[in-house]
Amino acid sequence: MKILVTGTSGYLGSVLAPRLLAAGHQLTCVDTGFYRDGLLFGEEPRLQTLEKDIREICGSDLEGHDAIVHMAELSNDPTGELSPDITYKINHLASVRLATLAKEAGVRRFVYMSSCSVYGVGTGDFVTEESDVNPQTAYAICKTLVERDVSKLADATFSPVFMRNATAYGASQRMRFDIVLNNLSGLAHTTKTIAMMSDGTPWRPLVHAQDIAGAIETVLSADVSLIHNETFNVGDTGHNYQVREIAEFVAAEYPDCKLTFGALPSDNRSYRVSFDKIHERFPGYVCQWNAAKGAAQLRELFETIPLTTELFQAHPFTRLKALEKLIREGRIDGDFFWRTPPSAP
Repeated sequence: MKILVTGTSGYLGSVLAPRLLAAGHQLTCVDTGFYRDGLLFGEEPRLQTLEKDIREICGSDLEGHDAIVHMAELSNDPTGELSPDITYKINHLASVRLATLAKEAGVRRFVYMSSCSVYGVGTGDFVTEESDVNPQTAYAICKTLVERDVSKLADATFSPVFMRNATAYGASQRMRFDIVLNNLSGLAHTTKTIAMMSDGTPWRPLVHAQDIAGAIETVLSADVSLIHNETFNVGDTGHNYQVREIAEFVAAEYPDCKLTFGALPSDNRSYRVSFDKIHERFPGYVCQWNAAKGAAQLRELFETIPLTTELFQAHPFTRLKALEKLIREGRIDGDFFWRTPPSAP
């Protein structure tokens, strides 16, 4: 297939792109370059990348493609709250515009990276794709709006599919340290201390970056009838963890790490997710990783690099820090458009 992937210089995109190329697909990579400095290890990937904001993509960029995998949005809740208005323009309006242009250009498949954060505050029961959404942040609200609006575009010529990922973790060349397991692993490695402010009782579903990539490959290769205008939670039902469990998995990799918990929950977001649908629809799709295995992978990686406190705290590996630096230096304007080319020093 000829596939256009947005966000290929991001945390998940840099995992997905090599897998798609290795599978024999022809790839068009698109990325605006906000996080291009975040190469934690290895050589710079040899990807021909169109440096373009998704708000500026035009129909001619999309023509001739069989599928689009759309990952390029302002990612995570703190970044979304930095400027909710801009988040809305990029994550909602620009994503719907991209899907509309794709349909007009004759692209048959549109794979949208949504998030389990749309479920927000759970009831204690396992939520499914049929459960009501309850988004708590600008980031999560925009995910629900894109799902709503892009689903209306579905017809005999255009098949969107919505992938609600659990919270990601695991090694990536373009690493993120602002997601829970990665963050706790970095803290344990660099400080030998994990001091939780909360009691760690909230629930989070986790999924490894490689297993997200595997889910994308699965829906790209599936018969259209199996994915047409469908929503899939991406993860494994057995991989719902309380935050304290995640911290304990990480601490187990560092026997000299001091682990403490606070008294009260500090985050009202808590939800457990059923991932039965994707596994029942695609019996060949299996999550190869769990939290304990992911913590071990990161410990081994951090020892190999090696990861220092300075590197762990560096701006490219935290989405909010990276954007704040670009704003502070005047490299992007108030609408998050580049004032200077992303490749400029």
